[in-house]
Amino acid sequence: MKKTIIVMPVANEEATMGAVLEEVMQLPYDNLYIYPVIDSYSKDRTEEIIHEMEKKYNRIKMIFHKESKGVITCYLHGFKMALADGAEQIIEMDGGGSHLPKEIPQFIEKLEEGYDCVWGSRFTAGGDISNHPLYRRILSSGGTTLSNLVLGTKLKDMTSGFEGFQRKVLENMDLDAFLSLGHMYQTEMRFYCRNMKTIEVPIHYIGSQSSIKMKSVTEALRLLFQLKKNEENVMRKNS
Repeated sequence: MKKTIIVMPVANEEATMGAVLEEVMQLPYDNLYIYPVIDSYSKDRTEEIIHEMEKKYNRIKMIFHKESKGVITCYLHGFKMALADGAEQIIEMDGGGSHLPKEIPQFIEKLEEGYDCVWGSRFTAGGDISNHPLYRRILSSGGTTLSNLVLGTKLKDMTSGFEGFQRKVLENMDLDAFLSLGHMYQTEMRFYCRNMKTIEVPIHYIGSQSSIKMKSVTEALRLLFQLKKNEENVMRKNS
């Protein structure tokens, strides 16, 4: 297997952090590494737990992102660190238990088959969501429908955060140019990768009862149409 690094932004995950890292390390891959990315927002024992796991496993490396502006900048910073350390394949996943480590092998399998991007999908055959309020499910599925309509994409899930990339995908991407710092990031990433060789794999997403602010929804809508406008401007310039 090619060198694969999991980028895992974490904050205030002391209840799940140790178990998630342990489960990933038990997967049958000697060339699989984890980069938990943490920032000053985390106030509990998460950082301490990661350091304890670093001592136990030399394939875990904590990244502290001191210039963080939120979880999305932690993702992007983690990508840069993984590329700098020679990752040939990069997987992005959550460290709070919403993404299941046992589903990592299907991402590795598809990357090894040569797909540029592997998207985790809650809405494809075999995918599922549990422990999530109905309105959050409606927002996710409705967001996918609207994104496909506006952006011309054809994925079954445009907002999932469990995904895998070949090195060249992130290496050739301007990681400092993302418009979104929040929920719209996953859609933006899929839009930028729309012409690549991609595939969706089913995931079982373990949700939470946390609420989502209306401000986040309106910001996502604004960015969605900004992406469309930017694309139209590029096409106009090239015509």
